Amino acid sequence: MLPASERPRRAAAFDGLFAGAVRGIERAGPTRLRLDLQPGPQAAARAAELAAAETSCCSFFTITVAAGRLVLDITVPAPNTGTLDLLAGHAAAAAGVGTGGTTA
Repeated sequence: MLPASERPRRAAAFDGLFAGAVRGIERAGPTRLRLDLQPGPQAAARAAELAAAETSCCSFFTITVAAGRLVLDITVPAPNTGTLDLLAGHAAAAAGVGTGGTTA
């Protein structure tokens, strides 16, 4: 678990990625969030860095970065959907986009 003192810094790092790179948000189910990112080496590197940092401290996250069409795919177990909801809200607010519908 990420220490409370580090959480504002990590949230700011994600907000920076969201504001600068998120082009679309899809909630592909209650336990899955897909962020469509602006393709480019800087966004890809930042997404990969944040994915590695987050999964090392919060093992309930599964975060993958898909190349080609740059996508940050985030899944959580059902008990952690509230955390995913918060992340989706941060992404939407920082990027100024809405979230896509939930599909089963």
